Amino acid sequence: MSEEQKQAQLKQTLWNIANDLRGNMDADDFRDYILGFIFYKYLSGKMKNYANVILEPDGLSYETVENHEQAEELLEAIRYEALDKLGYFLKPSELFSELAKRGNSGGKNNFILGDLANVLTSIEQSTMGSESEDDFGNLFEDLDLTSSKLGKTEDAKNELIVKVLTHLETIDFDLENSDSDILGDAYEYLIGQFASGAGKKAGEFYTPQQVSKILAQLVTTNKTKLKSVYDPTCGSGSLLLRVAKEVKEVGEFFGQESNPTTYNLCRMNMIMHNVHYKQFDIYNEDTLVNPSPNHIDKRFEAIVANPPFSAKWSASPLFMSDDRFSAYGKLAPKSKADFAFVQHMVHQLDDNGTMACVLPHGVLFRGAAEGHIRKFLIEDKNYLDAVIGLPANIFYGTSIPTCILVLKKNRQDVRHSELVSESHPKRNESILFIDASQHFEKVKTQNVLQDEHIKAIVDTYRKRKTKDKYSYVASLDEVKENDYNLNIPRYVDTFEEEEPVDLAAVSQDLKALEQDIAETDATIADFCKQLNIDTPF
Repeated sequence: MSEEQKQAQLKQTLWNIANDLRGNMDADDFRDYILGFIFYKYLSGKMKNYANVILEPDGLSYETVENHEQAEELLEAIRYEALDKLGYFLKPSELFSELAKRGNSGGKNNFILGDLANVLTSIEQSTMGSESEDDFGNLFEDLDLTSSKLGKTEDAKNELIVKVLTHLETIDFDLENSDSDILGDAYEYLIGQFASGAGKKAGEFYTPQQVSKILAQLVTTNKTKLKSVYDPTCGSGSLLLRVAKEVKEVGEFFGQESNPTTYNLCRMNMIMHNVHYKQFDIYNEDTLVNPSPNHIDKRFEAIVANPPFSAKWSASPLFMSDDRFSAYGKLAPKSKADFAFVQHMVHQLDDNGTMACVLPHGVLFRGAAEGHIRKFLIEDKNYLDAVIGLPANIFYGTSIPTCILVLKKNRQDVRHSELVSESHPKRNESILFIDASQHFEKVKTQNVLQDEHIKAIVDTYRKRKTKDKYSYVASLDEVKENDYNLNIPRYVDTFEEEEPVDLAAVSQDLKALEQDIAETDATIADFCKQLNIDTPF
């Protein structure tokens, strides 16, 4: 079976299990349980495999080590190694497979709720005082095993949990294949599936893969390695992980997320994609109000983001002394924080870096403070590299059309056939506009960007070319003439002329229609006469 087939099979199996076991529970609630237990099984498998490697020279297996006469010394040695290598520790009796086995054993011994809660707490506590403490702390806080949502009685709750563990235990995650990322991708697939049915809340934690691909490919143009990638509103981390798929290597991942549940989801997602705990730093706070003290002084080579559209923020005058906003002279309005996120990202962007973020169309043309900030970014800083219009209705929970802004601090011209056309203005004297708003495929009620649509956007950006009714390289003078209004129709003419109307033919059609009406009226009048009733006209 190929990797693709394995992945497809695993995705379908996991989704079937989720649907079979969800019952009457809300999708948002069950998401936390099913994803949490998959993560627990993953950690158990990693722990078992790593411990077996350590024990192999002694001819021992991890499942039996607790019965060994030197069990205490062996477990302490394994714990020491595991905390550095994996970032956490699990005893053999705490492994997923052991609890699943006990749950299916029948009798009183199959009540595992209390032990399961203790194990999940133990995983977090095993990291205390170690380098991984922040990365594993409170990871399972959303798995409330006492919740009435699981069942009205303790036995009912236990029965449901045992069913979940039993179904998951039948699946081989193929964790011994270190080159495989099948499970990580299947895990993210589940996140996406839950997001698609979660209405408005979905936008808080998941960016559709089609959009993630575009952003990731834009910021990795001409790069095979990245020192760092950052997402200030990282949600479940899908954007950060997508960037990693576009290059050979990413040194470090940085992100910030205000929602505690989504923050936990992001850290799980990182670990499930084999990102070592020393390689990622995710922070749980409001990015605009409380940016991570570990991030704020760093500058990142790639920045991607899908901030909450037109979110409210305080816009307190105190922010005018904040280095992120002070140079602009104005703050984004209280009712729309879109440009506040842009200003934050620009502050964090490295001189050789690229940032790409999704925003509502209003940022392109709204006036007042937003118009002032837009002008500053273009006229004073010359950071804006491209504006890309996306179709409406491609995000979960909102049907509004959106756009992508691409910004670079260093926009020096690159005279290369694959990057810029000789007939267009130099890169640092122009802005590329792409109108991809009408290029999509409708799938049920959602508009979807297929691979060919994504390729068209990215190729046009990379080659920086004007294409009739699709893209246009506008000089900065043209943008200035438009008073820094970036509304895409001002630059990309997508008007389609209607075919000329043949008035003579229309006249003949009308005459023929009048003749048909007269004949029909006569037929009706004849029928009425035969029936001895008045005609209706």
